[in-house]
Amino acid sequence: MDSLDTICDAIREDFDRRTKVRDEALAQARQLTKHASLAIRAIHREEEGEAFEQLQAAKSIVQKLRQDLKDDADLYYSGYTQDAIKEYVEAELTVALIKDKPLPTPEMLGAEYATYLGGLAETLGELRRRCMDLLRPGYSKEVERLLLWMDDIFTQLITMDYPDAITQGLRRKTDLARGIVERTRADITVSFRQNELEDALGKLSQQLNNQDH
Repeated sequence: MDSLDTICDAIREDFDRRTKVRDEALAQARQLTKHASLAIRAIHREEEGEAFEQLQAAKSIVQKLRQDLKDDADLYYSGYTQDAIKEYVEAELTVALIKDKPLPTPEMLGAEYATYLGGLAETLGELRRRCMDLLRPGYSKEVERLLLWMDDIFTQLITMDYPDAITQGLRRKTDLARGIVERTRADITVSFRQNELEDALGKLSQQLNNQDH
């Protein structure tokens, strides 16, 4: 009985420690998600300085999570931790793509490969949002650059034909990405044709005015 008491006391001690570590990691994950969301919101509002401040704060949390959970790999690789890091990756990549800067690597972001690809896939929704914002006042050449990136990202994603256990459900995200890219291409094409039509009508109107004079 004494031996069992000793064993169970040791187990409880470990569980108490791990519960505390888990609770702290959950709080950090929530803060990480918040910073990532604020960074994306800021870049869509053209608030570049705010976006980079939020990304820096998020990066510090990622580093702390890796340090705090280095002895608890199961907690580090748990859903809530990796989901939060994926949101951070999405924010970093979205800001880089919108600002036309080099893409940070998984190693630079401290992200596992599957988590990085999950964040990369979700940037497509933010790039579509950016394209729609740019098209609102009329056609913009910038959307062509963003659409090219969307095509490149999707092309890479569909080559990641591995089991979901390896990619953390990337296949489903890729299926959704296809529709996002196709809708964006269609919207850009309509805007481009509308722009051409308006230019043609403007030239015709000018010609008619010149003939009248």
